[in-house]
Amino acid sequence: MEGLYHQTNKQVHEVQSHMGRLETSDKQSVHLVENEIQARIDNIFSNLERLEILSSKEPPNKRQNAKLRVDQLKYDVQHLQTALRNFQHRRYIREQQERQREELLARTFTANDSDTTIPIDETLQFNESLQNAHRGMDDLIGSGTNILQGLRDQRVTLKGTHKKILDVANMLGLSNTVMRLIEKRAFQDKYFMIGGMILTCVIMFLVVQYLT
Repeated sequence: MEGLYHQTNKQVHEVQSHMGRLETSDKQSVHLVENEIQARIDNIFSNLERLEILSSKEPPNKRQNAKLRVDQLKYDVQHLQTALRNFQHRRYIREQQERQREELLARTFTANDSDTTIPIDETLQFNESLQNAHRGMDDLIGSGTNILQGLRDQRVTLKGTHKKILDVANMLGLSNTVMRLIEKRAFQDKYFMIGGMILTCVIMFLVVQYLT
């Protein structure tokens, strides 16, 4: 597992370094860079699935730490996937606006041209739909982040509960030991009392027998 973990972690850092190429790439090569980054991200997700299986097979004392390390890698690569999609969305909007501007500048109008209307309303509606989709993706990512944080909080709570249960179990074990010692001492004291009573009776009998 360690070898695959370090390999996947290295791939995450490589993707992070490649993300900077998106802003500096020209229009002809930006699609190739996006495809390359997406292929690397897909490969990382495949490795994460294998790491999740391997982490569940770790010894109990190492399993929790292994799962936390895998979860951190998964969070990092999900962040990279979201950043790539946001860049693609911005690029698409920018290219769409450039095409519309070029079409508007290249369009010529003649006298009595019946088709002189510009479909601005449709363009605005399309742009608004894209923005709504973008906000929906942001809300979905935010919900996923909140769910992940909730699961982490529940894990911490369960660990604390487990510790308290162990403490109570240890305390109950100690209490049972003390009760057994008390019962044993009471049993011994009972015999000491009976023996003392018998000895006292014998002494009283001897005193009465020989002194009277």
